Amino acid sequence: MALSRKEREEFLAEAHVAALAVDAGEGRAPLTVPIWYQYEPGGDIWVMTGLDTRKNRLIQAAGRFSLMIDRLEPTIRYVSVEGPVTDTAPATLDHLREISARYLPADKVDGYVDFASRNHGEQVIIRMRPERWVSSDLGTV
Repeated sequence: MALSRKEREEFLAEAHVAALAVDAGEGRAPLTVPIWYQYEPGGDIWVMTGLDTRKNRLIQAAGRFSLMIDRLEPTIRYVSVEGPVTDTAPATLDHLREISARYLPADKVDGYVDFASRNHGEQVIIRMRPERWVSSDLGTV
């Protein structure tokens, strides 16, 4: 059964690891990789990635990407969302801290932020406006 707008936005706002997919060019399957993301109902989605990564280059070339988020418990549920890139900007330590706090236990955030800021190179924030949604809750199949 498809989710209502409210249900899919609330599900997307939960901290799930997404599968990001982007066109990888002629003769290639889409690049599909796991990624952390940030979302608040009614807003744009943002992801953070390295400036010099293949993922960033492909997203910039395609001008759009999709995310697929799923879970198995308490019911089998998924949301897939696709849309255009609305902005790409340099990431800040505040962005890194925000996304880290979404996924990591509070006592691990400072250590991860310190490690990532020293080792992951220049990062960018890519914002996407949700345009097309596919969702379902399969119940307790």
